Amino acid sequence: MIEVIPIGNAVVSDTDDARDIAAAISGDGEAYRRLVGRYQSEVAQQMRWFSRDSAVRDELTHDVFVEAYLSLRSYRGTAPWIHWLRKIAVRVGYRYWTSRQGRTCEVALSEDDWQRLRGKVPEPTEATAAADLVYALLAQLASSDRLILTLLYLDGCTMAEAAERAGWTVVGTKVRAFRARNRLRKLIEGGSDET
Repeated sequence: MIEVIPIGNAVVSDTDDARDIAAAISGDGEAYRRLVGRYQSEVAQQMRWFSRDSAVRDELTHDVFVEAYLSLRSYRGTAPWIHWLRKIAVRVGYRYWTSRQGRTCEVALSEDDWQRLRGKVPEPTEATAAADLVYALLAQLASSDRLILTLLYLDGCTMAEAAERAGWTVVGTKVRAFRARNRLRKLIEGGSDET
């Protein structure tokens, strides 16, 4: 039989999470440490889309858990805790991108990279180099475009999941995705300013 534990006005049936969330709300730091330990690798994995720098990813992951702790009382328990953490992770990552917007690009694209993106250079690239290239290309876009493309194509979210994580409507998310894909296509076709 599944044990159901009340959290605020809701009930959560995942007993380990529910017990630890209820205990953490009551001030048990060890219970929150268990929650962090249980989900830290999943959150860190998600944060890799927001920065290629491991120190920045670690800081963003830490920020997710700090924000989750500070708003723990608002967790309603209507979905698994990891879903709630993923939504917080998206907000933290998006804030990071918007705080960096307008600064020079984190990773510049060379003329060879632009040619590779257009399919004019057939040489295969290793996985890390390809990931760096995708990250650098997405960094050229506005934060909202970058976010929707990351959620849909790198995180593999459905349109509804992307909308929920970003806090947008499904219709608005579809419109954003359409516009972001067009901007990305134009960026690839246009290339660098030097072309």
